[in-house]
Amino acid sequence: MHSPRSLFVLVSLTLSSLGAGSVVGQTSAPNQLRPAPIMSRWEKQITPENAWREYPRPQMVRKQWQNLNGMWDYSITPKTAPQPTDFTGKILVPFCVESTVSKVNKSLTADQRLWYRRTVSLPSDWAGQRVLLHFGAVDYECNLWVNGGLVGSHTGGSDAFRFDVTDFLKDGQNQLVLGVTDPTSTGEQPRGKQLLNPNSIWYTPVSGIWQTVWMEPVPKQAYIEEVKLTPELDSGRIRVDVLLDQPANNYTTAIRLTALNGNQTVATALVRAGRTAYLTIKTPKLWSPDSPFLYDIKVELVTVTDPFGDMARDKRPRQDNAITMAFAKATATGTPLDVVTGYFAMRKISVGQGPIANQPVLLLNNKFVFQNGPLDQGWWPGGLLTPPSDEAMTFEIDFLKKSGFNMLRKHIKVEPERYYYLCDKLGILVWQDMPSGFLEGQNEHPGDQSEPIRRSKGKEQFELELRRMMNRLHNHPSIVTWVVHNEGWGQYDNKRLADWVKALDPSRTVNASSGWNDLGAGDFYDIHTYQEEPNAPTPKTDRVVVIGEFGGIGWPIQGHLWNPDMRNWGYQTYQSGDVVLKAYQKKYAKIVEYYQKQALSAAVYTQTTDVEGEVNGLLTYDREVIKIPVETLRQIHAPLFK
Repeated sequence: MHSPRSLFVLVSLTLSSLGAGSVVGQTSAPNQLRPAPIMSRWEKQITPENAWREYPRPQMVRKQWQNLNGMWDYSITPKTAPQPTDFTGKILVPFCVESTVSKVNKSLTADQRLWYRRTVSLPSDWAGQRVLLHFGAVDYECNLWVNGGLVGSHTGGSDAFRFDVTDFLKDGQNQLVLGVTDPTSTGEQPRGKQLLNPNSIWYTPVSGIWQTVWMEPVPKQAYIEEVKLTPELDSGRIRVDVLLDQPANNYTTAIRLTALNGNQTVATALVRAGRTAYLTIKTPKLWSPDSPFLYDIKVELVTVTDPFGDMARDKRPRQDNAITMAFAKATATGTPLDVVTGYFAMRKISVGQGPIANQPVLLLNNKFVFQNGPLDQGWWPGGLLTPPSDEAMTFEIDFLKKSGFNMLRKHIKVEPERYYYLCDKLGILVWQDMPSGFLEGQNEHPGDQSEPIRRSKGKEQFELELRRMMNRLHNHPSIVTWVVHNEGWGQYDNKRLADWVKALDPSRTVNASSGWNDLGAGDFYDIHTYQEEPNAPTPKTDRVVVIGEFGGIGWPIQGHLWNPDMRNWGYQTYQSGDVVLKAYQKKYAKIVEYYQKQALSAAVYTQTTDVEGEVNGLLTYDREVIKIPVETLRQIHAPLFK
């Protein structure tokens, strides 16, 4: 996404960042930011007692867990200073230090460190188990101490991680201390739209903890660390890969799988630990935005009697099918060592022939379904990158569905996992962008003929975080497309990365480069067109054609602006609802035409909500005003689904 000023912004991004000791709206007090002048109704309801109480990992649920969100001690020191003994004040976790709802509302510069501290005690029934401490996301680099001992570190601003803290715990109270640094726009790390001096399409930085912190006990002997679910619709089965925290080099450790439709078991399997399993789903109910059906699944770590008895190891069959057949008939003994529950869906996303010869289209469950969605940036006035609640996220997804959208493009941001759970449950397709990151000289401009080269360090980090994102979100049926690069922002090795992403996850489509400079990679030819009437993408015989961004109709509504004194802009800016509606109808008339006559596969309208100084949202930034009535939007979009 880029504004009329984006080329200037891209050129000046790093220079302004390096010289920015403050953020727009900063007062004379060190690091102090202007409080959010508007907030959503859900942000106004946040308290330390109700801040993100839901289970944070719906795809892999254990019964025992402890939520650590709430008030923590915090302090900001020079990066070179030792761990403080006295802390400045209180911060509401899991909201970033720059946010208003965190109750701190201060910036963090690249030469500072943000410290967190709190005490925890463990439930008595966790005795004899290992304890994992989870962080949903911390931007950007952090180190953890427990009771004064250094447990470990993590680098990466958007991915979940955990530490095994068992050996550092003691009876009674335990002290947790987390130290965080964040280069924001002085570094080339993936960061999305964060900028130390926010303006135009670049927003207020996010530093420190910004997703749920929690603990859970797991069995000491071995536990289920990962469950990977991949539907194979054409063969009527789902592939299940269960990974333990350590390999089981025996013939008595097994995984028992149970797929359920409500309370009814529809498939079961028993496999040796460390082996792939398949569950055949007879007459599967397909998942789609119109019918988002989810199956439940139970995964159990069990002990079985050795299916080969006293047979010597060197005499046992080595063929996978023989081992699989033997374990399928094995008998489980005792209670399961570990149990997790989750869900899956039977759905397929692919590329195939459509209504126009030689123009491939996007297929959902082997049928051409036009994908109509908004650019969805996921920013909030009070919490910045952290949504306020399940209720708030549900409101947005429900608004989009009722308005005739069946897809959204999650724009260079990774959401908390509960967001994708709601997309799965409510039924909306998701194009998931990889957050971009670059310094000046590492970005392209429209029309460039070659990609800038990147340092090995920067490439390694980008690819590590890209793979982490894909691994973490793999099980969500709503996610149908990975978007590797956006508009040349730090774009490099685009074809190699598109091929790599496709090899890692052949079950989804790959949008190699959304907008600007196409290198012929991936499954998509994607253009961005912010003209009053959108341009049509050139037909392609080897890829689907999509409009990855268009629209951007601005309407600044007084009383609902992030900053009334700044330039509140859209690609075309109007001052009344009637004019906005006519402009929207004009744009969508072309989208319908391209769909009907040129087999356009998808279109992404900019955007779901206003964001800071951008007022081109269908909703105001505080989500209080719907600029075009829901039913009117639905009528405008209706021809795309005929």
